Order: sequence, then C-alpha cells, then structure tokens
Amino acid sequence: VIDENELDKTTIETSKLHAKYLELFSIAKLQLKKNENKLDELKKEKWTYFTGKMSQAEMDKKGWAYDPFGGVKPLKSDMELYYNADTDIINAKDRIQYSKTLIETLEEIINAIRWRHTHIKNIIDFRKFESGQ
Repeated sequence: VIDENELDKTTIETSKLHAKYLELFSIAKLQLKKNENKLDELKKEKWTYFTGKMSQAEMDKKGWAYDPFGGVKPLKSDMELYYNADTDIINAKDRIQYSKTLIETLEEIINAIRWRHTHIKNIIDFRKFESGQ
C-alpha cells in the first residue's frame, strides 16, 4: 500500500520491500531446483522398484509393497501409466507445481514493487496538477 500522506517514507520502504521479496524469490527458485532433483531421484528409485531390481530390504525401508502391480504383469508400454499414477511421484510433482506457482507470484510482486516509483511520481504529478502548478 502506498501511503499518500508519507510518500517519502514509502519511497524509502520500496528498496526494503524489493530486497525482502527478492530473497524470498531466490529461496523459492532454489527450492524448486531441489524439488526437481528429488523427483528425478524418486523416478530412478521407482524404476528399480517397478522393474523388480529393488531388494526386499530397500522396499521394507521405504514401506513399499513387494509386488507393485498386485499380481498383474504390465507391458512395457503400460509402465508410464504406473509412473503417472504413483502417489509418491504425484506428491513430488505437486511440490514442484507449488514451487512454480510461488515463483510466478513472487515475480509479480517484485514487478509491482519495481514500478512503485512510477506510481508515486504519478501521485505527485496529479497533486501538482490539482494545485494548479
């Protein structure tokens, strides 16, 4: 909010706001990369699980069932369906989408802050116009 009665303070606060949201933006971008890396790692683990290459000890450690297909032997062409329907992968993709949405929102906020000086200048110019200057 631009306080029309204290435009000087609002101008000073603009750089502080920009720095605050730029830091949040940087953190969100790093979190997105971390989430993308975790998804890649999870996909590899699920591949070893779905292809039967994962040991029972590893399955026990992760709490995954010994038979991921419930007795059905899927075709290779059907494997993508299992990956896309896997709850762990869906949750990882949801975290990535959340991060992307957060980044987009922070970009919008930073752009609004970036142009605050123009809004302040417009307020000052309008006041001058109203006073006849």
